[in-house]
Amino acid sequence: MSNPFKTKLIKSIFPYFLLAVFVIAAYKIIDELHIFVGFFKFIGNIITPFFYGFILAYILNIPCSGIQRLLGKSNNKFIMKRKKAMSIFSVYILFALTIYLVLNLVIPNIYESITHFVNNFQGYYSGAHNIQIIVDYVVDYVIELGILGEAGEAITMETTIRWVNDNFNILENISSTFRALFSVGSVIFKTFLAVVSSVFILFEKDKFIAYLSRMLRVFTSTHAYSVVVKYSQKLNKNFRQYINTQTIDGIILGTLVTIELYLMGSIYFLTLGIMLGIVNYIPYFGSIFGALIAVVVVTLEHGWQMGLIATAVLFITQQIDGNIIQPKLMGESFKFSPLLVIISVTIGGAFAGVLGMVAAIPIVAVLKDMLEDIIVYYEKKKPTDKEIDPENQRRRKTDYADSHQL
Repeated sequence: MSNPFKTKLIKSIFPYFLLAVFVIAAYKIIDELHIFVGFFKFIGNIITPFFYGFILAYILNIPCSGIQRLLGKSNNKFIMKRKKAMSIFSVYILFALTIYLVLNLVIPNIYESITHFVNNFQGYYSGAHNIQIIVDYVVDYVIELGILGEAGEAITMETTIRWVNDNFNILENISSTFRALFSVGSVIFKTFLAVVSSVFILFEKDKFIAYLSRMLRVFTSTHAYSVVVKYSQKLNKNFRQYINTQTIDGIILGTLVTIELYLMGSIYFLTLGIMLGIVNYIPYFGSIFGALIAVVVVTLEHGWQMGLIATAVLFITQQIDGNIIQPKLMGESFKFSPLLVIISVTIGGAFAGVLGMVAAIPIVAVLKDMLEDIIVYYEKKKPTDKEIDPENQRRRKTDYADSHQL
């Protein structure tokens, strides 16, 4: 027969024992932090290709699913039996063709435009007399404040570059960037591994989803399982819809801007149009940043009068895109207040850079739905409208309407 005293004693001591183990483990981790950081970096380097492979597979799965549904309508048994393999093969052929066109047509044009702009920048800078006057005025004021250079020191391209380098270590950052880029062998291997893993992920996605579903059923309650499945499906739907709509919207916006800049006489019309179409994936900030660069380039090319015209034209184009085209493409799912968009994109960028900024809106849309469901759940537990006075009833309706504007 067991001694109850010893059992109670063990139970009472056990939490303190766990606390002591936790404290010792935390101390060892802090004391040998560099070892753990190095370990996690090592693990990160291993899984990075598979992470990018998953992202590539997720993006390519969107057209792949469409092709597979299209092949599924065929009455041919050969096609029906191999529709999945044929859809994956078709998508990767299109993907390879896109990469080929980008490498052979788009990138050379962009490189040529950037090289031309850099080589002629001094001429643009010196030729824009009105801009030079404004810049000189601002520079004189900045010198008086002691921010840039010393009083009496002439502001040239050399002094500006030296100031930027002294304050932001830009040359050091460029050097480290080039060192990373020159690791060609590692980059090629990781890219190859990411592409290969994406192929297998597409082939095995149904089995993988089924296996995860089984695990959730076993280790969670029925209610928890239904909640996880519900919001996972919403998140997947949001990402797919966001990628589709931003791609279509980026093509439309990039095409419009390309035509507009061509009509303005800018020789960089194609590069700037492509840039605006790409940065459009970043909500709110992307198109503003792209338009600002386009305005600066046009101003340096043709003077401040054409710069003002470019500002007006791009502003109108963005207003049409933001208020007509995007809402039609996105529907009700992503209707947020500008403040919520800015907060979401800022937080997403702080956590995961550009990728976080792109993923912020679909994730926040699901979190907003979850919060709405929680509020509705607890609202049902509150007194009904008949049990509260008319003033509170009116205030509740107003609050409900206002909350849906976020």
